[in-house]
Amino acid sequence: MLQGYLGHLELWRNRTPFRKTFIETVDELIASGAVPPTIVVFVDAWTKYGGSQFVDSPGTGRYHSYLCDEIVSWVDRNYRTLAHRDHRGISGKSSGGYGAMITPMLRPDLFGGLATHAGDALFEYTCLAKFLRCIRLLRAYDGDIHQWWKEYSERGGPPRPQDLSLLILYGVSACFSAREDGTPEIPFDPDSGSLLPDVWQRWLDVDPVRMVTRHTDGMRSMRAIWIGSGAADEHYLDLGAHAFQRALGEAGVPPETVHFELFPGGHGDIDHSYPLSLAWLARRLALRD
Repeated sequence: MLQGYLGHLELWRNRTPFRKTFIETVDELIASGAVPPTIVVFVDAWTKYGGSQFVDSPGTGRYHSYLCDEIVSWVDRNYRTLAHRDHRGISGKSSGGYGAMITPMLRPDLFGGLATHAGDALFEYTCLAKFLRCIRLLRAYDGDIHQWWKEYSERGGPPRPQDLSLLILYGVSACFSAREDGTPEIPFDPDSGSLLPDVWQRWLDVDPVRMVTRHTDGMRSMRAIWIGSGAADEHYLDLGAHAFQRALGEAGVPPETVHFELFPGGHGDIDHSYPLSLAWLARRLALRD
């Protein structure tokens, strides 16, 4: 299970009124027999920017390699797993949903199924609106996001509301478009708002919707793909979910392999769907040929 951006590992234990934690819900599902015996692994990918997008980057570290080359083998060594990609899946929400989409594309030898909940995708729609807000916020820093980061880092304390958009922009730039020395490079000119073609292309190259066309064999080999989102997602990731589903269909992924569903609510209102996808994914991956 992969958490979203700014989501700390311990948030999986959070309790809300009248509801169980996700970990308690998973335990009950398995104990009741609704889900076959399943090992659920929670992966920590926190960085000083608040997340890693689960990619290898000079700006944040080799989190994709960590997940695939270290976590998977450690779990198989220490637990009674069915140590084969056909019985191993990956799931996440938001940035974690992004990680759940791209990881099986890059490593279909390790993962045979995925579940993405409002995963980042279709960047030309889901990112550009955020850029516009950041351009306005950067006026207070003469358009220099590195100046903002220095001020933010030295200030300490929790982020102010206006910091959050810049924090995500800076952190995701560290993941997708860092320079060789690790410095994040944002994909637009902060004065004019014009996209910087070379930098923006680096983002587009890792958009899951576009990646499908380069990884068709891996996606066709998946045993189960769950795609979900809130129908009123504030970041328009419901459109990203639709686009990812369509790209899979165009790539020849069998429709019976894919479950697509939009739920009422926005980006933060779909945690009730996590157990649904886990149960569906676990049942599919538990099957033996």
